[in-house]
This record gives sequence, C-alpha cells and structure tokens, in this order.
Amino acid sequence: MKLLEGKVALITGAARGIGNAIAHKFATEGCDIAFTDLALNDEHLANIKKAAEEIAAHGVKCIGYASNAADFAETEQVVAKIKEEFGHIDILVNNAGINKDGLMLRMTEAQWDAVINVNLKSAFNFIHAVTPIMMRQKGGSIINMSSVVGVHGNAGQCNYSASKAGMIGLAKSIAQEMGPKGIRANAVAPGFIETAMTAQLPQAVRDEWMKKIPLRRGGQVEDIANVCVFLGSDMSSYVSGQVIQIDGGMNM
Repeated sequence: MKLLEGKVALITGAARGIGNAIAHKFATEGCDIAFTDLALNDEHLANIKKAAEEIAAHGVKCIGYASNAADFAETEQVVAKIKEEFGHIDILVNNAGINKDGLMLRMTEAQWDAVINVNLKSAFNFIHAVTPIMMRQKGGSIINMSSVVGVHGNAGQCNYSASKAGMIGLAKSIAQEMGPKGIRANAVAPGFIETAMTAQLPQAVRDEWMKKIPLRRGGQVEDIANVCVFLGSDMSSYVSGQVIQIDGGMNM
C-alpha cells in the first residue's frame, strides 16, 4: 500500500516550484490533491489547469483552484468547495509564499505587508478553515513551509525571515492546541534549494552558499517533498510541533 493511499491533501501555491513538487510526490504515493494558486490573468489560469492535469496523470484525483491565499474570505470559500468535492481533508501544506527583499532602512510598508500577508497570514487563513474539518475527522497533519532564514535570520530579508519564523511559532502553537484532537502540526525549513530562482544567482553568491553547506551542494525540490510525505503519512504519527531543517547541514 502506498504511504498516502486514501488521503486528501490541500496544498497552497502548488502550480509550480516546491509546492508543485510536493503535489506530484504526494500523488505518486496515492494521495488525491486539491491545490490553490493565485491567478491574476489567463496565463496563470492556464498554468493551474496544466498543473492539475499533470498531477492527475499519476492516477489520482486532482483539482486546482484559483484563489488568493492571503484573502480570508476567499480561503473560507475555497476550503468549503474542496470539502464538498473531496469529502475530507487529511493534510494541509501551507506553501504559498513570496519574497520582496531589501534592507530594513529601504524597505517599504507595502513590501513588508505583502510578504507577511502571503507567507504568514495565508497559513492562518487555511488553518482556521481546515482545522474544524480535521477535528470532526479526529485527525490530520498540518505542514508549514518555513525556511532556514526563519531559524537564524538573514540580512536583507527581514520581512521574509519574520514571516518564516512566524510559520514555526504557528506550527508549534497549533500542535499544542490541536494535539488533543488528533491533529499534528510541524514545520519544514529548507535551505539552499536548486530552483529557477536560485539558478539566476551569480556564481560567486552560489559558491559562498556552498561553503556553508557541509554536503557541498544545493538541495532538490524532491528533498523537500520527501520530508513532507513523511510528515503527511502515518509514519510520523508521533511527530508534532517539530521543525525539520532540510539544508544539507548548513544550520546545525
């Protein structure tokens, strides 16, 4: 039997990137997938449809929903639709995120608010909407996407670091509140992961990163997805309130 057979996962920000990799990995383990992503134009809508088709090709049910994760009312509506369509929600992965980097003295209020709203408030929105469903089911797993910069900070990313540190505190608090209801909550903290964004960094910057990583290489999106499968499955039934750093040993 596959690790996530019979489960339904809701993943935010999964039309591309790490969220998309998690969705694909979950699907290969037999999990039905509901995912959300922001759609500001027809191209975004097409990307959501295409991602849903590719995930469904693993032989599972998959529906992509155009929704702004930072909007409380939209989140309540989309979760209600997912519950109606899928019947239950067993795993929530709060993955939606953006970055608007800059030094504190130059950072605008708009840059701060945008990152906090998308990265942190969205997790509140979805946890608020999903936990009543999980409570009635007497179980569930919540996975917050944090970052190593949420653990140790990073100059030029005070808004992003604050949002990712908040994801850790949120996971730990939900683990304490919802543990008696059978709901687990954990955070994962990726380090330097090979993505389209990191591929654009100057080689000198990449080299400096590698010096800090004992394994001397960047991680792959599949490395994040594999840990999320563990946290979403019954293999981690006694794991809650934890932060798992996926960073090649960079932040020991």
